[in-house]
Amino acid sequence: MSLMEDRYLVTKPDYDLSPMTGMTKQHWFDAGCYILERAFSHVKSFEQLLIFPVVPESKTYPQPNDPDWRHRSLEFEGLRRTTTVAAPLMHMDPEVTIGGYKLREYYCHHLLSALTPGNPNSVPLPEELPDATYQFTCELGGLAMFLLRFPDVIWPYYSQSEKDAIAATISKWAHHRTTQNNWRFFNICMLSFLKLNGYKIDEDLMGDHLEWITSYHCGDGWYLEQNYNYYTISMYSLYQTVWARAYGDRYEPEVVQIFERNVQSLMQSFPYLFARNGYMNMWARSIVYRLWVAGGFPVSFMLQGASPIDPGWARRLCSGTLLQFIGNPEFFENDVPSLGYYRHAEYCLQGYSCSASPFTMFMPFLNLYLEDESPFWTAKENDGIWEGLGSDTHNYSLPRPGMLLSNHGKTGVSEIRPAKVNEEDHNYNRLCYNTHFPWEAHNPAGGTAMEYSFRSLDPRDRASADTLFYLGLTSSQEGQDRDQFSTPHGLFYNGYTDDVLYRQMIMYTPPNNGSGYTIDLADIVLPGGVIRVDRSRLAFEHDLTLGHFGMPHMEGRPAEIERREVGGYPVITAKIEGRQLALVTINGWDELDSVTHTKHNAEAEESTVIFAKRQRLQKNPKMELMISIMLHKMDDSPWTEDELLPIEKLDIHRFMVETGSSQGATIQLKNGKTYTVDFADIDGLRQN
Repeated sequence: MSLMEDRYLVTKPDYDLSPMTGMTKQHWFDAGCYILERAFSHVKSFEQLLIFPVVPESKTYPQPNDPDWRHRSLEFEGLRRTTTVAAPLMHMDPEVTIGGYKLREYYCHHLLSALTPGNPNSVPLPEELPDATYQFTCELGGLAMFLLRFPDVIWPYYSQSEKDAIAATISKWAHHRTTQNNWRFFNICMLSFLKLNGYKIDEDLMGDHLEWITSYHCGDGWYLEQNYNYYTISMYSLYQTVWARAYGDRYEPEVVQIFERNVQSLMQSFPYLFARNGYMNMWARSIVYRLWVAGGFPVSFMLQGASPIDPGWARRLCSGTLLQFIGNPEFFENDVPSLGYYRHAEYCLQGYSCSASPFTMFMPFLNLYLEDESPFWTAKENDGIWEGLGSDTHNYSLPRPGMLLSNHGKTGVSEIRPAKVNEEDHNYNRLCYNTHFPWEAHNPAGGTAMEYSFRSLDPRDRASADTLFYLGLTSSQEGQDRDQFSTPHGLFYNGYTDDVLYRQMIMYTPPNNGSGYTIDLADIVLPGGVIRVDRSRLAFEHDLTLGHFGMPHMEGRPAEIERREVGGYPVITAKIEGRQLALVTINGWDELDSVTHTKHNAEAEESTVIFAKRQRLQKNPKMELMISIMLHKMDDSPWTEDELLPIEKLDIHRFMVETGSSQGATIQLKNGKTYTVDFADIDGLRQN
């Protein structure tokens, strides 16, 4: 363990067992100690709680004038969420000491104080608050999950009267209302913990929660939240597997059978979410939890029978994900994980997070539960599928959640192409999410990274005219011009057919306008990029931009922007050391441009986005194909003409006569592969 340049470095790496990361079980233990040593720098005496500095002018809580319970929540969240690291450490070494305090004594003391009514910092009981859902359900459910997984670390050290006092508080929240979806696991874990320790629970309520949870499964091992996201892995698969081993195997074997089948299905695609070096993707909400998704790796070794993932690959990815963050010198702020991704990034936060919330990310430390003899720890690290991938790209289609996972052997990155997004939420509605080019904040002036950005120039829209105007009648409403660009209001899944991913974006939804603002998407994934063949069904006057990934200005050095032509088509490229982007427009675009942003990027203060743009001023613009090539590199080699223009022959068809669709294409690549883009019946294939 070493503190150098404000980051964790692996000391005495074992490259015989772990040739990629050097990390062993002992290194994971050391990394956990490193994380908590920094956190405990805020504890100046044994009686002091783990309370981390509130970040000023942030959307996170507590906010000025928040009620008292929000401050109690802040205090308890710091104590509870650090157990994500502390509990595994105490399991591995019951005498472990951090910052001069024996962890067992510190957590036993402060959890007892927080969960015994009448203490100054005790959590409130549901009856003391207006009837609603509160963060305490989440935190107590998380605590119960860790007590189920590590029954040896805290609970045995309390007297019976202390246990009874704690159980009374947990029971109040266990039987209180919860939100739908993943929060039901918090109540399930609390109820299970109580029953296993001899306390009476509402058995019917437990059964109801289990029935609701099983109903949320959509297929492919994924569960539906408001949109599909990492909660499938880090809540559903993780919590249900811990629950199954601690409680379900004994009391609910039928439910366990369902959960096991779903997790096994998930694990078939799970490793493909990660890059070759273990990097995970900045995608979906709760960005501050970062590597919590890697908790799926130790969970796969808690399933019945052997893990469906190669153990050497599992540990390589799990360790690589940990080092992605704690090995970054900007990751820690105030000695705790920053509110952001690699550094503080306000644009990706939610109001339910506080300065302690990021500690949920350390779910992968559940691997310290696995015995020393587990294959997870004894197998030699390997690169799994990547070892035989070469320069090819591996695509994994998940039709139920509507995603395509791509692993680019040429560049070592992984990508998520999402769909089934029912709102304008930038955590979900980008065209693609890339492990090595994190998504950027939206630019209302146009040129948003990896996104179609739309601005209506229809005078009726710009005047905010109401439905009567669209019907040709008079309108009494007057509105302001709409000068800003917006991003898709919805992203639909329409199938993965003959190696082409079909989706749809709804760019704008004015009243009584049918499907007048739709872009039909077709992705042909290439090694290191994609050919976009997208059909514009934007019926009226508009501006449109298509942005590439954001390119961070590392250490303040701007990206190098170059323009050229290849085969008569315009090209724009962006380059920093070790990374490059290229955008080529083939059809349907007016020009290429670039824009520099401030505080938009997860890695750097400034960043550059290269983008295509077009303007259509006809009252009835024609339907047309917008064809572009978007490429990335993870080296400094110059772009070749074959890289920039992999297309040998392109035929655009006004009609696909056999299917009856309009505006399709046949594309023959220089590698001999041929793709047909046919939007036949795409509206009928729409899924959300």
